[in-house]
Amino acid sequence: MKKVKKRILFIILILIAIAQLFPLYWLITFSLKSNIEIFGENVLGLPRDWRWINYVTALSDGGVLRYFLNSVFYSGTTVVVTGIITAMAGYAIARMKWKLKNYVFGFFALGIMIPTQAALLPLFQVLDKLGLKGGYIGLLIPYISFAIPMSLMILVSFYKGIPKEMEEAAYIDGCGVLRCFATIILPIIKPALATASIFTFLGTWNELMFANTLVDSSDFRTLPVGIMSFSGQYSTDWGLIGAAMVIATLPTIIVYFFLSNQVQESLVMGAVKG
Repeated sequence: MKKVKKRILFIILILIAIAQLFPLYWLITFSLKSNIEIFGENVLGLPRDWRWINYVTALSDGGVLRYFLNSVFYSGTTVVVTGIITAMAGYAIARMKWKLKNYVFGFFALGIMIPTQAALLPLFQVLDKLGLKGGYIGLLIPYISFAIPMSLMILVSFYKGIPKEMEEAAYIDGCGVLRCFATIILPIIKPALATASIFTFLGTWNELMFANTLVDSSDFRTLPVGIMSFSGQYSTDWGLIGAAMVIATLPTIIVYFFLSNQVQESLVMGAVKG
């Protein structure tokens, strides 16, 4: 009976894996076809004519490389700045005693409740009057601002599960607050910081609304906006768009591949503490 259950579970897991991997397979084969194959009979099969030229065209003539580097800059800067701010702010809120910490935490938590669509018009007007709209800083400000609340919530809940005896022992040995945070607390919160960084990276990398509204020049466009511009008014090379989408998907897979162990460790530790 146990063998039958294991086989049924194995079959179910295989079906789930196929369902998860099929969109990636379809996207890759889609990117290597011409419009005739995409809209013809060979929709799901392997390409008859492997059009690697789609990738070359996307990177050179399509400007995908420029958009890709812009997205890397926006996402990397947002992850680093958000991680530094929330790691220190979360420590101050969760571990230190001061009068207004609950109000400050509530203020940050309000950021999760505010829809980004509601903040778009006021943000556009403010950045335009300050002369920041259309450049790197004008896009980094909303990215970092909207990434902080979620990252802070994750880290504060993780900080509260760390035994205070560890810090007390460090203070007895003559360790200061900054040194205690850097040498003892920071290594412990790496799994939670990795989890928050993944959410921040994915949210920034895939963001379209702010990038499409606050950036005018192609020099500052992100990859999602650049891919959207590939669609022509009269004709569209869908294979070219597919190649650009594959290029846009690779960093998210790579980031999760390197940080997945940290995320699993964070979930396990959170379950044990809960």
